[in-house]
Amino acid sequence: GAGEAGTGIADLIVAQMVADGLSLEDARKRCWLIDSKGLVVKARLHELQHHKLNYAHEHDPLPDILSVIKALKPTALIGVSAQGGVFTEEVVRLMGAHNERPIIFPLSNPTTLAECTAEQAYTWTAGKALFASGSPFPSVFIDGKENVPGQGNNAYIFPGVGLGVLVAGARRVTDDMFRIAAQTVADFVTPEDVAKNALYPPLTKIREVSAGIAVNIVKNAHETGLATLPLPADIPAAVKASMYDPTY
Repeated sequence: GAGEAGTGIADLIVAQMVADGLSLEDARKRCWLIDSKGLVVKARLHELQHHKLNYAHEHDPLPDILSVIKALKPTALIGVSAQGGVFTEEVVRLMGAHNERPIIFPLSNPTTLAECTAEQAYTWTAGKALFASGSPFPSVFIDGKENVPGQGNNAYIFPGVGLGVLVAGARRVTDDMFRIAAQTVADFVTPEDVAKNALYPPLTKIREVSAGIAVNIVKNAHETGLATLPLPADIPAAVKASMYDPTY
C-alpha cells in the first residue's frame, strides 16, 4: 500500500536509518512502495500523488508484489493495503527463499483485511518469519516451537507519547518523538520474548512500557527546546506520579 499510512511508515523507517548513520537519500532508496498500479517508480511521476514522490525510484515498472519481490529481493514486506490475502503463499514463500528471517507485517485491520494470517506466515516460512500484524492472532506452533505474533497496535505508542508531552509541557509533538517511542518499545523486548519470535513486549507490560516511553519523550522535549515545564529532578517518579491508577 502506498497511501498516507504506507508513506508515513516509510518516513519513520527512513528517520531511524538516518539516526543510525545513513544519508536521507540512501535511506529513502531502501524503501520501495507498491500501489494499485504496481511499483512506484520515476516513470510514473506524472500520475503520482505528492506523498509518494520521495519513494519514486529509478526502475522499470513492475505490475504486482510477486514481480517486485523477484526483482528487488526485499528483506521486509509491510502491508497497509486493506486487501485481505494479498500476501499469498507464493509471495511469502519467495520472501522466505530470499531471506533467512523474512519480515512479514500484514498491518491492515480487521482480520478479514489482513494481507495474511500469522499461521500462514509462520507455516509458509517454516517458522522463519519475523511477524507482526494489525489484528490479533493466536500463537502458532511450528515443530513444537511457539511463535507469538506481535500486534503493531498504537496502544503501545500513544499513551506514553501523550503522557510525556504532558509532563514536559511540550509545545509540539514531533515525528522524532514517535521514532523514539518505537525504539523504547523495542528496548522492552526481552530475550525470553525473542525466543518465542515475539517482536513486542506482552500487553501485560503496557503501563511499564508507556512509562518508559514518557520518560524518553520528556528528555527529548527538553533536549530540543520544546518543553515549557521545568525538567523534573526525577523524571521516572514525575511520570509515575502523573499516571492514572484506577484503584478505588
